[in-house]
Amino acid sequence: MDIARETLNIVVVGHVDHGKSTVIGRLLYDTKSLPEGAIEKVKRISREKGKPFEYAYLLDAFEEEQKQGITIDTTRLQFQTAKRDYVIIDAPGHKEFLKNMISGAASAEAALLIIDAQEGIQEQSRRHGYILSLLGIQKVYVLVNKMDLIDYSRDKFNQIKQEMNDFLHNLGVYPLKYIPVAAFFGENIAHPSDKMPWYQGESLLTAIDLFEKEQGLENKPLRFPIQDVYKFDSRRIIAGRIETGTLQVGDEILISPSNKVTKVKSIEYWADRDKRQSVSAGMSVGITVEDEFFNQRGEFISHVHNAPFSADTFKINLFWMGRQALVKNREYKLKLATQEVECEILSIVKVVDATTLAAAENAERVKTNDVAEVVLRSKKKICFDEFKNNQHTGRFVIVDGYDVSGGGIISGLVEQIQTTGKFVKHELEMAVNCFDEYFFVRAEGAVKRAAGRARVFHIGDILPAVGKTYEYPADFDVWDSQANLVAKIRKTKLQDLVPWREYQYEAVPLLDTYGAAILIESAADLAKLKGELDLGAEPDKEHPPVPADKWFKFTQYRNIGYTDTDLTAACEYHI
Repeated sequence: MDIARETLNIVVVGHVDHGKSTVIGRLLYDTKSLPEGAIEKVKRISREKGKPFEYAYLLDAFEEEQKQGITIDTTRLQFQTAKRDYVIIDAPGHKEFLKNMISGAASAEAALLIIDAQEGIQEQSRRHGYILSLLGIQKVYVLVNKMDLIDYSRDKFNQIKQEMNDFLHNLGVYPLKYIPVAAFFGENIAHPSDKMPWYQGESLLTAIDLFEKEQGLENKPLRFPIQDVYKFDSRRIIAGRIETGTLQVGDEILISPSNKVTKVKSIEYWADRDKRQSVSAGMSVGITVEDEFFNQRGEFISHVHNAPFSADTFKINLFWMGRQALVKNREYKLKLATQEVECEILSIVKVVDATTLAAAENAERVKTNDVAEVVLRSKKKICFDEFKNNQHTGRFVIVDGYDVSGGGIISGLVEQIQTTGKFVKHELEMAVNCFDEYFFVRAEGAVKRAAGRARVFHIGDILPAVGKTYEYPADFDVWDSQANLVAKIRKTKLQDLVPWREYQYEAVPLLDTYGAAILIESAADLAKLKGELDLGAEPDKEHPPVPADKWFKFTQYRNIGYTDTDLTAACEYHI
């Protein structure tokens, strides 16, 4: 019996001459995913034209197959490993890429960003990094290609890694890996390269199998947008389609944005054969609840402890296709799931020209085919998720008059000004400085802290686990002694916030909020640390009773950089 294989969609971006097509061609070649005879055909044509063989030419073999009537999309290429199937979404041109943002590339679950090791980071590299942030893609590998042209230099690789990290971190993109490759020669593509013994990571094909597939829709948080409410005999039946999650009779539910809490009384059915106690994503259902609230179309049903955002002001990434330019202070209609609400453009943060990818900040209008970062305000609160966490409740369309004129994704709430990073889970939050950098400033003869950009990280967000002066493991925990909370990070993703009293040792490193290692190696060590904290006593938040030298080591995952730069200087890029 055939078992359905898992499929992962990967978008590949990079400067036109940095070897993107060669990387893709090599992946197809090394996984034996090419049409029969394609390699011999390309070699023959190369000889006839007096040109050297290029793996990039293999992509043309797919195009030729398509011309012969075989269903192969030249921008969606397929290959497979022993673990799963892959679809590569290749973006051949800037304008085409942006036009595919809503329908094509927005379906990507992961990304490969290609950089030429010799040329280094070019303007197009930065622009494509920016596009990844627009699409809300969190799973990103950066491939430093053509390592053969720099004699496989570790120093040059590390320099590119630091420069790209500086830029991408400011966009909220945190690469999971940097992989040095020489795609033409197959170095670090299918197998580890003996020319780069200093690189201890995985080859590309091994690494992409480590990308975590998003959990199934039925396992995501419950999102049940109400389509309508019907009066049927003595019952009020709430009808709609479950976008994600699972719902059972007896579940305690939250109805947002009105914040009403009740329980599911029944799942309705027409015939006895349709009777069930639970329903899940993709099903159109009707339910009744225990309390006779006034419910209406557009409200979201969720579980109490995993609610969507409810707000009237939020940040969006918008692709505009209207006949008239999108402008501030004009009313539009926003449609998201079953919600329809009037809205206006509060500010246009940045506009990206679809053809050149040139960016203009604080613009007054968004022209046809342009992409923009916008702050939008609706006339009443609506429910939504960030697109990166739930595509079904994080995408929308905008109607101008009677025409659907734009679409896009929600990138987040409009945060208040803050001075430090935060981990947030519903009402729980903890301040973190573990992503700050530390440098010895020569002119001052002192070690100074360069505060990282203050961001809010929610459950499921990928974290910047590698910086200039720090590198944390993929799995670690962070203890906030003032909030008495522990953040659990797994595979560089914020997994949970738990009370310190309930925290159990899970054989992963424990850090404080500044990134210092807490020297425990067992459950017994944790119990001893908790004992010395005297949890029964009233905590002294200013001076928690922990012997610092005994339990803390600041340089376990950190080092002190060295600089002549004034650390108070403004950052070059801010999104």
